[in-house]
Amino acid sequence: MKKGIFGVMHYYMPTVGALSMHASANEGKDGDSTVLFGLSGTGKTTLSADANRALIGDDEHVWSDNGIFNIEGGCYAKAVGLSESKEPEIYNAIKFGAIVENIKYLGDDQPRSIDYDDTSLTENTRCCYPLEHIPGVKIPAMGGHPKNIIFLTADANGVLPPVSRLNYDQAMYHFVSGYTAKVAGTEVGVTEPVSTFSACFGEAFLPKHPYLYAKMLAEKVEKHRANVWLVNTGWTGGKVGVGKRMSLKDTRQIIDNIHDGSLEKEEYEVVPGFNLNVPTACKGVDPIILNPINAWKHKSVFQETSRKLAGQFVDNFEKYTDGTPEHVIVNGGPDLTKFK
Repeated sequence: MKKGIFGVMHYYMPTVGALSMHASANEGKDGDSTVLFGLSGTGKTTLSADANRALIGDDEHVWSDNGIFNIEGGCYAKAVGLSESKEPEIYNAIKFGAIVENIKYLGDDQPRSIDYDDTSLTENTRCCYPLEHIPGVKIPAMGGHPKNIIFLTADANGVLPPVSRLNYDQAMYHFVSGYTAKVAGTEVGVTEPVSTFSACFGEAFLPKHPYLYAKMLAEKVEKHRANVWLVNTGWTGGKVGVGKRMSLKDTRQIIDNIHDGSLEKEEYEVVPGFNLNVPTACKGVDPIILNPINAWKHKSVFQETSRKLAGQFVDNFEKYTDGTPEHVIVNGGPDLTKFK
């Protein structure tokens, strides 16, 4: 039902100058809102539930001339491995009035006590709960124009930086690309990491060409002087099985630095090939991981893996070239000639 309504919103909202978004959103104490785009498994729900910010919603929003608003009245999150220490807001939201699926209780003698580590049915365990179950939630679920837009991706190749700042063309290119990696437990039948692209981070809901939504996003970003960031919550130092997953602590620190404005004041360098601008320092984060090649033991393997992923970006974008301006493709995407 919620996805059906979302499809309707993607058709109707652009006709009135509003952008429907497959994204979560929250608001800081000073009223600054942040929108976080991302597909399943990238951390959209987890990262929007921030103890220092008021949750507006975790999945479906609209950006209008008056700001942003939530389409739903609740949240839908992955529950596998859920713990109070790692994700206290979500963990404590699962109480009377919430719904869990594909999951079991600890035992008959412990009613309403959930075994979040039991994946005997599937690793894709889920929980659904009202917004009111999150402390400090914003009711009504509305916010001002976003100060920061964050694209979340779980890069299983270990190639993309943990954070990079995007210009307008890059923002449109990566929005149309909607890249992440499907990993085991995210979808039925996925046992090995697979690179996947979903335009605007929600292609199934798009009745119009993705560039229409990307252009609207860029125009609103420019009008309201928002920053756009690409944040990799996937792997560093190598692909899955070789490198390690970005720690939630580091990702939260990066986003905290985005929110307090310190990250945009850092010096930046360009990662060749993908042409991404990455900070040379990030408060509270080991600088070795900021430029991804530095975290890899074998630099030649990094270059080879990067070139392969860049090729996947280029191949995927071919179906959108008709209807997308050339400057977005040339200036926003990877340059295959720059890989060694």
